[in-house]
Amino acid sequence: MPVDKQSDRIVLNHPKGSSAEILLYGATVISWKSGSTSSSLPTERLFVSSKAALDGSKPVRGGIPVVFPCFGAPTHPDHSKLSQHGFARSETWSLDSVVMDNEAGVSVKLTLDPNGRVTEKFDKPFHLEYVVTLAEHQLSTDLHVKNTAQSTTPTLEFQALLHNYIRAPSEEVLITPLQGVSYYDKTESTEELRTHPKIEQRSAVDVKKFTDFAYENAPGKYEVTWSSGKVEVKATNFKDVVVWNPQQEVGSKIGDMEDGGWERYVCVEPGYVRGFVKLEGGQTWVGQQVLTAKL
Repeated sequence: MPVDKQSDRIVLNHPKGSSAEILLYGATVISWKSGSTSSSLPTERLFVSSKAALDGSKPVRGGIPVVFPCFGAPTHPDHSKLSQHGFARSETWSLDSVVMDNEAGVSVKLTLDPNGRVTEKFDKPFHLEYVVTLAEHQLSTDLHVKNTAQSTTPTLEFQALLHNYIRAPSEEVLITPLQGVSYYDKTESTEELRTHPKIEQRSAVDVKKFTDFAYENAPGKYEVTWSSGKVEVKATNFKDVVVWNPQQEVGSKIGDMEDGGWERYVCVEPGYVRGFVKLEGGQTWVGQQVLTAKL
């Protein structure tokens, strides 16, 4: 069946053989198997650590976690009680509806609303919708954020990001085009250096050493290539992109990272993480990404 609703997850199956698996916990996509424009053989495109928790006890290490309403450690006063990367990836979402089920694609909508655990730490009114669409060679994930306040105030201020773990050999991978884009290097040793912008000089970005770069006002369309694969990441309304790989230096200290896991992925993460989206009551913001298997 195209949409298989299980107790803790939803499995999407496309008639051409591609599939995707979404945990209700965190609305985290934990699998995307797809052929490419050059090969019909379905191949796993996402990395999930063999040590990742898939039982709802903690956010998943891998796949595509949803980051909202703060990226990294909270810096906005409204987010001061939140943990790193906010709460969207550690709350159980609800399956709202099957949006599409035909030859073009299979699509579902998940939703998240305030509950007691959330309002204890974040008391702003909101409604989240997450639409995941599987096509023959593509996976689209659209995050809709609505300020449900009845009047124009209070304003909802937030950051959002889709934390893609793309399965690829980190020693080979190259990301383009980021040359000439301003970025912040979060691997620097002091706060002063971490908050000082740099300009990317490389024609293609690699992650052969510990990399945690936040590119500001980036192009919105990126190619991730290696000797045997290519994935295109196309973003709308996510003005920034983060490139991350911990390598052994940091990866070996991550408790739910499998040994050598950092050698098997690169994170290319479209987001709105420099500054904050500001929504008045009744307004909705939509951030979208489309992943395409090119090789």
